[in-house]
Amino acid sequence: MPFVVLGLGSNRPWQGMDSIELLQKACAALAPLLGNMRHSSVYSTKPMYVEYQSDFYNMAVCGQAEKALTPRALLSEIHRIEAGLGRNRAEEIRNGPRSMDIDIELFGSERILEPDLEIPHPRLAERAFVLIPMLEILSESADCIERGMYAGLVQKARLVGTEGVMLYMSAADFAASGALPVSRVEPDARGQIYDGKRSE
Repeated sequence: MPFVVLGLGSNRPWQGMDSIELLQKACAALAPLLGNMRHSSVYSTKPMYVEYQSDFYNMAVCGQAEKALTPRALLSEIHRIEAGLGRNRAEEIRNGPRSMDIDIELFGSERILEPDLEIPHPRLAERAFVLIPMLEILSESADCIERGMYAGLVQKARLVGTEGVMLYMSAADFAASGALPVSRVEPDARGQIYDGKRSE
C-alpha cells in the first residue's frame, strides 16, 4: 500500500472549535483512510503568502493508504473532511484564513501534474511549516520513502530554516487531548527535529 504524507493547517475557529480541536477532528476523520497513521507535533507558524491574518497551526500525518484508495479518491475524501470542518472554497481568499486545510504532500512514488492535483505538492520545498512536522514523523518512517527523496527533504529543510515556525504542542500532548495515536518523535523547543539521519 502506498505511503502517504499529508500536511494539515488551521487558523480560523469554526462552530466553537479552535484550531487545535479542528486538527483533532481532522486527524480522527483521516485515520480510517491511512493504516498505522502517525502524527507530528503541532507548530505555530507565521502566514507565508497573505500576511495580515492569524498565525496558523500546522502538523503532518502519515500512513499507508488503504486498499483501493487512489490519489484522486483521497483528494475527494480530503475535500469532504475540509467541508465538514467549515471550509468553503467558493468564498475563501486564496492563501487566506481557513478553518481547515489538508494537502497531499506525498503519495507513494506517484508523480501527478493535473490542474487540481499535483503530487508531490508543488510548494513543498519552500514551506518550513510543512517540512518540519513532516520530517518529525519521517525520521521514524523514512524507510517508507526513497532514500534519495528523504535526503533531499532534509536538505531542503536546512535551506528553508525554521524562522516563523515554533513548536506549539507536542505530539504526545496533542494525542492525550484528542485520544489519538502518539508519534514517538519529540522535537526540541526550537522545532529542530531533523539531523539527516534515519532511525534504525
